[in-house]
Amino acid sequence: MLELRHQGWKWATAIAIAMLAGCASRSHPPAPVEDRSTGRVPAPSTSEQARAVPGAENAGKPGYYAVRPGDTLIRIALDNGQNWRDIARWNNIDNPNVIEVGQVLRVAPPGAVATTEVAVARPVTSGTVTPSTAGSPGSVASAARSPASAPVVASIPPSPAAAPAGEDELPWTWPTPNGGSVIASFDEQHNKGLDIAGKPGDPVLASADGRVVYAGAGLRGYGNLIILKHNNTYLSAYAHNQVLLVKEDQAVKRGQKIAEMGNSDADRVKLHFEIRRQGKPVDPSRYLPAR
Repeated sequence: MLELRHQGWKWATAIAIAMLAGCASRSHPPAPVEDRSTGRVPAPSTSEQARAVPGAENAGKPGYYAVRPGDTLIRIALDNGQNWRDIARWNNIDNPNVIEVGQVLRVAPPGAVATTEVAVARPVTSGTVTPSTAGSPGSVASAARSPASAPVVASIPPSPAAAPAGEDELPWTWPTPNGGSVIASFDEQHNKGLDIAGKPGDPVLASADGRVVYAGAGLRGYGNLIILKHNNTYLSAYAHNQVLLVKEDQAVKRGQKIAEMGNSDADRVKLHFEIRRQGKPVDPSRYLPAR
């Protein structure tokens, strides 16, 4: 009997303790656990930092360029005196429309040391600039047509180069035959070339022998644009055309008709003409013969 009473006391004690514990849990809930890790982003590892942008290991080296907001492969090529296709090949770029801010691109041929000064050219236009709807940097504008079967070459008297003599210097000619008044002169800060007035359909001529490295409307502010590469030093650019008469990789001769004047991406009919020396815009009037 004593043993049964002892066991009953033990059960009563256990029940009382359980009830007290339950009351305590209802009157004093456990303190909440604060998650201090919320909102924290772990710092990237060294390997993640290295792969943040393609070519980051070449940043600051001669012959390389870090992509900036608003850049396109065409503009980078123009500003560095290169063919955009060459830059795409040197950097293993499959889709030339896809480059990212901060990406470091080779802009000089492998093995070459670049000494060029990068200068961003944005021709002056007082009208509304419409973003280009062209497809790829290599696409020809919708206004372009097939080149004529027999290229038209203007009759041009021989003239010495107006620029300082050098291995890659060229005999230049005006890109508009028989006049055409200059309505905007070269200005290093505001106009990277000459603006020449004319009528719709007036001929636009190649200013020197060369090869077409771009024909299209993929560079905002230039409209239907042709870029010629003349040698390792010089490019020339012809903007705002209404019709393009040449295609990329086509060889052209000095004085050959390559386009017809228009007002694409401009406030009036005009030709915006640039000469680039190692990618840097120079005053065309120093290179063109007097007229």
